[in-house]
Amino acid sequence: MFVKKSQKELEDHANIQPTYGSRTMREEIPKYELPDEGMPPTAAYNIIHDELALDGNSRLNLATFVTTWMEPEARQLMTETFDKNMIDKDEYPQTAEIELRCVNILSRLWSSPEGEEAVGCSTIGSSEAAMLAGMALKRKWKHRMQAAGKPTDKPNFIMGRNVQVCWEKFCNYWEVEPRFVMAEGNSFNLRPEDAIELCDENTIGVLAIMGSTFDGSYEPVAELNAALDAFYEKSGLDIPIHVDAASGGFVAPFLQPELMWDFRVPRVKSINVSGHKYGLVYPGVGWAIWRDKKELPEELIFHCDYLGGDLPNFALNFSRPGNQVIAQYYNFLRLGLDGYTAIQETCREIALFLSSNIAKIGPFELISKGDTIPVFAWKLKDHFADTANFSLFDLAERLRYNGWLVPAYRMPENRKDLIVQRIVVKEGFSRDMAGALLADIQKHVQWFADHPGFNRTMEGKQFSH
Repeated sequence: MFVKKSQKELEDHANIQPTYGSRTMREEIPKYELPDEGMPPTAAYNIIHDELALDGNSRLNLATFVTTWMEPEARQLMTETFDKNMIDKDEYPQTAEIELRCVNILSRLWSSPEGEEAVGCSTIGSSEAAMLAGMALKRKWKHRMQAAGKPTDKPNFIMGRNVQVCWEKFCNYWEVEPRFVMAEGNSFNLRPEDAIELCDENTIGVLAIMGSTFDGSYEPVAELNAALDAFYEKSGLDIPIHVDAASGGFVAPFLQPELMWDFRVPRVKSINVSGHKYGLVYPGVGWAIWRDKKELPEELIFHCDYLGGDLPNFALNFSRPGNQVIAQYYNFLRLGLDGYTAIQETCREIALFLSSNIAKIGPFELISKGDTIPVFAWKLKDHFADTANFSLFDLAERLRYNGWLVPAYRMPENRKDLIVQRIVVKEGFSRDMAGALLADIQKHVQWFADHPGFNRTMEGKQFSH
């Protein structure tokens, strides 16, 4: 006979119910609509936690530039400030002040003109920063053309074909014609002499990359500046440079301080950087910094008052947590110049250790070695690529068996015949882990040698000789 249990008996039963013996764990959970009833917080946590175990291990993800490790104190600060809305300057004036401090620190790190008040802002990653910088370039160009009584309907922007996709988005969304310097032979980056050939009075600017995502290389900012100076003398067209320093902006000042790429180069008017890459912050935070006030058109700025002062705001996003900005400031205080230098030097040493040893493995030839930003790429040697029973896509797939994410991909347009593999070395990737990765690469190369009947794949499409 059914006996209705009292409320106390139900509560006692719930308290002793095993987590994985509960009704919630025995029944299928709706995935694309709200369930009729809720569930205990522990059950909801365990269901999601267990499903996320199917993701790759972020610490073994050598494909991403994004930070995957921070100190416990930084994580605690981020947890404490999740609820602070970055756009609400009145309610959170100290968070706004910390953002201003970070802007000034970066501006000085990149050699902003002496005595100038720093101009910049935090963003959701470097992609938003790129959009803002591109908008400012377009608006400045529009002003110049209007002053000369000329049409403003055909702006163009010059860049290498190796650009990150956010720049193609910028050109698409803001109706700017992208003009690409194409890859040629073993040159995958922007070449100043070829960039000049694409410039005209409708050019809003030229993009230079400090740390190409394809191979980690720096583009020649100072040489581009000289080429644009010569072009100005010949044509009278005064064309600015924007530097996409998404990765290199937090590496070059510490590893290559003598390299001329920042505001020491006169035509560099703005720089973007990803704080969540070599700025060593969890995603996502970026920064856009301008040389001085006149490079950021006033009509693009919205002014917010706080503590009786004026805080200019220039952003695409509004509501977003302030914790990434707090974490960036934590790193600035915690690490300082010495700390950032030590971390980036360590990453470079590990990158050079890995690249030099991968180069010793028979089938491989380096495209870059990791001596700029700690990123390098390699390919199959030409004679080996024609006869090998495996491709770099196959090696990437087998490395996944061990948890490693080491991407294989084609180089930019005009060199899509060239397939490479790339490693990004970041803080949290130790020399010991590098040794383990190297051992796994050697093991899988030997496996292919021991299985000559294996048919190589090309981007997932299998073919045999």
